[in-house]
Amino acid sequence: MANHPNRSGKSKARNPKPAEIKAARIKAGLSQAAAGELIYINQQSWNQYETEEGAVSDGGHSVHRRMHPAFWDLFQRKVKEMN
Repeated sequence: MANHPNRSGKSKARNPKPAEIKAARIKAGLSQAAAGELIYINQQSWNQYETEEGAVSDGGHSVHRRMHPAFWDLFQRKVKEMN
């Protein structure tokens, strides 16, 4: 898919790392639930964005989920508006 922001090689868009997401949330003074509300997702989804790749649930399913660059951009903009 050549027009995907992470595959074209021309776009600066990227998926943020879990540690980067968590650090930004903590710096903003937000809980996972509050951070999720800012970008219209639930706390469980936010938790999955902060979970390192390779982590699995008790049921054996992967709990890691990459945050789309659009959500990351929206979160950063909303946090900036709060200040």
